[in-house]
Amino acid sequence: MQEFADLQGCDASFPREEFAARQDRARAAIRNAGHEALVVTGPENIYWLTGRQTAGYFAFQALIMPVNGPPTLLVRQLELAGSIANTWLDDVVAYQDGGNPAVALVDLLKKRHIERPAIELDGWFVSPVLAAKIAEQMGVASIPDGSSILSPLRTIKSVAELEAIRLAAGYTEAGLSAGIAACAAGTDENAIAAAMLDAATRAGSEVMAMEPLVSSGPRSGLPHMTWRRRKLENGDAVFLELAACHARYHAALMRTVWIGSPPAEARRMMDCALKALDAALAAIRPGVSCAEPHEAAQRVIDAAGYNAAFRKRIGYSMGTAFAPDWGEGALLSLFTGVDRIIEPGMVFHLPATLRSYGVWTVGASETVIVTETGAEPLSSLPRDLTIR
Repeated sequence: MQEFADLQGCDASFPREEFAARQDRARAAIRNAGHEALVVTGPENIYWLTGRQTAGYFAFQALIMPVNGPPTLLVRQLELAGSIANTWLDDVVAYQDGGNPAVALVDLLKKRHIERPAIELDGWFVSPVLAAKIAEQMGVASIPDGSSILSPLRTIKSVAELEAIRLAAGYTEAGLSAGIAACAAGTDENAIAAAMLDAATRAGSEVMAMEPLVSSGPRSGLPHMTWRRRKLENGDAVFLELAACHARYHAALMRTVWIGSPPAEARRMMDCALKALDAALAAIRPGVSCAEPHEAAQRVIDAAGYNAAFRKRIGYSMGTAFAPDWGEGALLSLFTGVDRIIEPGMVFHLPATLRSYGVWTVGASETVIVTETGAEPLSSLPRDLTIR
């Protein structure tokens, strides 16, 4: 690490003090869970604690977060200089290509005199095979799963995190506005996606955790479809959704465009989706459960007879994200049965969508910050159908 010491923190997303505060909270949570250390493997959690980010996170990396003492980051040798530049860490260790990361991790644990760590096992990049190899190197049958320790700490954002999300929301609105403007009969989906990406990137967005969703005509009626060169025709619905990024923090936004006049049923569905979104937004306030906004939206949808067109949660947490997902839906959902109490500083994306499967999707969404009194939407873009 001494070789690159002059790079320390030069590419950090936040000041040293921001990460120090997060690490202190993590230490307390690890101690309360009964462990002497946590091996952090999820790229979002590693980033949240240290600022470490790279396109090379497909290679194994791990942060050893002890209850006492400074953390240690283990990365591939190629990632060493970037890891030092991204972070304020004093202890970054590299393993070589061709080396065994399980051996390198266990060697580090032994050198730091950590005998009983927990490890995050539910991430994308720790396979059952790798987890077994790590346990084998430690001489144990298994290592305690600490996947749930850090997640609760990320649900309430700091002032610095909220500022990043506000900036991301501005980039998102620029991108979605450009996508809407690009919609016209004869234009293809690729041109719309290019307009969205271009405008969001020019506005300030960094690389996004997931590509924009752009689909038209019958394809718009299929969830999570994106551009495939299809040319827009008169009578098409166009579904647009985007989450731009600032310092790995994302804000999402979704809107619907119609080429020509929408059918009466599509208009009714859109009206219902907008009412459901309004109901959910009105229900968000400190002190209520995460189930209440969903149930408020569901009542509107059920009353209109569109239950089969919905069948999903009304929202999910937003924050720091890496591919393949722009949200924090694994941390917190606005959905039936979720009794977690909403608190100021939480951030949610609420996509109110109704689908005629294989025919069209209509709806709108907002990313909101929970304030002391309710929900603050981060977009001023009109929510209703845009007719082109």
